[in-house]
Parts: sequence; C-alpha cells; structure tokens
Amino acid sequence: MFKIPAKDLVWAISGPQTMGIINCTIDSFYEASRQENAEKVVLKIAQFINEGAVLVDIGAQSTRPNAKLLSAENEIEQLVPILRSIRKIYPDLLISVDTFYANVAKAALEAGANIINDISCGSFDPEILNVVATNNAGFIGMHLTGTLNHMHEIAPRENLMEDLLAYFEDKKKILAKTGIHQWVIDPGFGFGKTLQENFEIVKQIGKLKSIGLPILLGASRKSSIYKTLGVTAEEALNGTTIVNTVALIGGVNVLRVHDVKEAVELCKLLPHLN
Repeated sequence: MFKIPAKDLVWAISGPQTMGIINCTIDSFYEASRQENAEKVVLKIAQFINEGAVLVDIGAQSTRPNAKLLSAENEIEQLVPILRSIRKIYPDLLISVDTFYANVAKAALEAGANIINDISCGSFDPEILNVVATNNAGFIGMHLTGTLNHMHEIAPRENLMEDLLAYFEDKKKILAKTGIHQWVIDPGFGFGKTLQENFEIVKQIGKLKSIGLPILLGASRKSSIYKTLGVTAEEALNGTTIVNTVALIGGVNVLRVHDVKEAVELCKLLPHLN
C-alpha cells in the first residue's frame, strides 16, 4: 500500500481506484465534464461519490491543444469559492486541484484542497513544490517536455519509456530535496506524444513500477482514442474503458476519468479476471 500525504488527510492507495474529473471551465475538450459553478460541481461530486470515486480532480485551466491559458488570478477567482463550498459539504473528501501555478496551489490548499496535480511536475513554476511540501499536501507530477506555451510539442526521442524512467528518476531527486518523498506519477498520455507513443505508454506502463511510486493514467476520452476509432470525444467511453483495462493489467493504480461508474466497475471486476 502507498500512503500519500494529503494535507489534513491521507491518500491510501492499495487496489486500483478512480479519480473523477471536474472541469470548472467552459473550454474543456469534453463538454459533458464542464461544471462552471459551485452548485453544479457539488451535484457532480455527489454523483461521483455514489458511483465509487475515491477522490475528485478539479481544474479551472484547460490544457487541451490551442487552449487560451488563464492567469493564476483567474484560476483562483474560479476555484476558491467552489472549493470552499465542497469542503463545507464533504469534510473528508479527497480533493485534488489541477494547476501548475504556485499561487493557485497555495490558495487552493487554504480553501480546502488536499492534493496538487501539476502537469509540469514542478517545471513551469518550481515554487509549487515548496507550497506542496509546506502544506504536507499530496502531489501528482506528470511527464511533460514542452514549455508552458508549447506544452503539446513533441520532443524528438528514440525510446519514450526510457525517457519516462529517466524523467521520473530525476524528478524524484528534485522533489526529495523539497521534502516530497511519497507522490504519484503520471506518464502524460496525450501531452507531447505521438498517437503511437500514447498507446505505447499503456502497453508498457508496467515498466514505470520500477520508480517505486503509484501510477496514475489520464487517458479518458482523449483524442488518441477517439481519432483512432473515428468517433468524437462524446462517443469514446468504450474506447477509454479498453485502454484503462490494459493499463490496470499493467499495474496502474489510479484512473483519472470523466466516467466514474464505468471505471469503478472495471476496477472491481478486473481482479477476478486477471
């Protein structure tokens, strides 16, 4: 079992578990995931909890290709009232906030968040690591090689899995220096990878277990899935489930998804079939 610090709580990861995605933005690539106000977010969280989610991941910044980036101030303005509303109703819920700004992370943790989910793993705003460490918060760090304004650029490389292993070993050392030793790695499906590289991550994800940290996969309804199938994001649930099945067999610990019910059922059934 992994035990990840989560500010006032502990994020315990033993068997596979599900994280529900809530996008507090009108710019998310998947329209059904958009929840612009506290009332809608609370209703969505109630649904996710009933369906079996262990935690929720809330973000106000769209990181889809060609999205317009919000400032830290805009993120804080959108997130803080929602986080406060959630925390009043769900005092023991694990809440992750998807941001790469240190100021947003600080404000989010003060408003009730437990975990910071940073797509840059501390590269865009290194101070975010100190914020996490100071608050004894949880941390999810993703593999990303592009810059803030070019995060979807694909870097030239010969072996993606070797690059992923080297990247996370290096990040382990950097995070350890700030006092962060137990955290969650995310290989970055859909970020700065070719379509084939995204699928290679899923096929070979077991190699990342050598890092010694829990693994999160966020492939839900992404373009590599729906473009391969010739469908839309709205029609990509079945494809997502197939990808998540292979990933769980390979050793993924956490599925970050738009569709909690289906992912929870997968997590329950697969141990009986694997």
